[in-house]
Amino acid sequence: MDQERPLGEFLRARRHLTTVEQVGLPPSLGHRRTPGLRRDEVAMLAGVSIDYYIRLEQGRERHPSDQVLAALAQAFRLDDEAIEHLHELAHPRPYKRATERAEKVHPSLLSLMENWDRIAAYVVNSRLDVLAKNRVATGLYEGLEHNDNLLRLALLNPASHDFYLDWELDTHSKVAHLRAAAGADAEDPLLRELVEELSRENKDFRRLWDRYEVRARTRAPVRFHHHVVGDVVTTMEVLSVDSSPGQKLIVFKAEDGSPSEHALAVLGGGQWRTADPAAESTEDPGADSGADAVQDSAAAMGHQE
Repeated sequence: MDQERPLGEFLRARRHLTTVEQVGLPPSLGHRRTPGLRRDEVAMLAGVSIDYYIRLEQGRERHPSDQVLAALAQAFRLDDEAIEHLHELAHPRPYKRATERAEKVHPSLLSLMENWDRIAAYVVNSRLDVLAKNRVATGLYEGLEHNDNLLRLALLNPASHDFYLDWELDTHSKVAHLRAAAGADAEDPLLRELVEELSRENKDFRRLWDRYEVRARTRAPVRFHHHVVGDVVTTMEVLSVDSSPGQKLIVFKAEDGSPSEHALAVLGGGQWRTADPAAESTEDPGADSGADAVQDSAAAMGHQE
């Protein structure tokens, strides 16, 4: 993160990503040395001088007026979330260090999550640290290295490419979420450490981070592959925990009566562990395979309904 010039970093990234076709400018003849728009083109579109726009990108002008921000948002064709982020960068709020209480999940929420036996649920903070998870989520993520932080899991664990069936889309969403969080909590030392670690260790993170796309995680289809129960198809919902600012409750629900719902129920009940061939030192040649045992368990649960 460019802690000294966060607004300039954002403007520069959006300029590189915006094409002349997107903003209705005629294509220039010959090779363009700059990807996306040139500074003079942005200045023209926003109705400001080229010198003023250069000062914005270089961090020498950090507090543009709301009128200028609106013009820049129009020039870059920003969506509502990106516009809100732009205003946060231009008018940053005082940083409040997270308290120990903010990193703990309230017992009533923990109790609610544990009552969901066919829904995977966990609570994260703005850095996507996993603060708590229920039995179903524990079974779904069990055995995966770095599962205490969703971005470390996705980017530092090679097994994540098999675990997340739509790895690129899902990881893009997580990085965009962290970008948005970085705008509001740019002074958070733990967030800076996370960004530095991921930038140092993973080229995919550097590629996605440099795009500077900001987007909150809300509702989306998410598909997993568990090494025992197989593919699990869910819909993710992300809910704010109003009593603990910064915390998000993330739930994964499968379609009612579907094989994926039965798989989640098996994971929550722990039956899959006895069905996992890796968990058994010997295997009876006449016994069902791990996958067959899980399918039988899921089928039995379905008949009981």
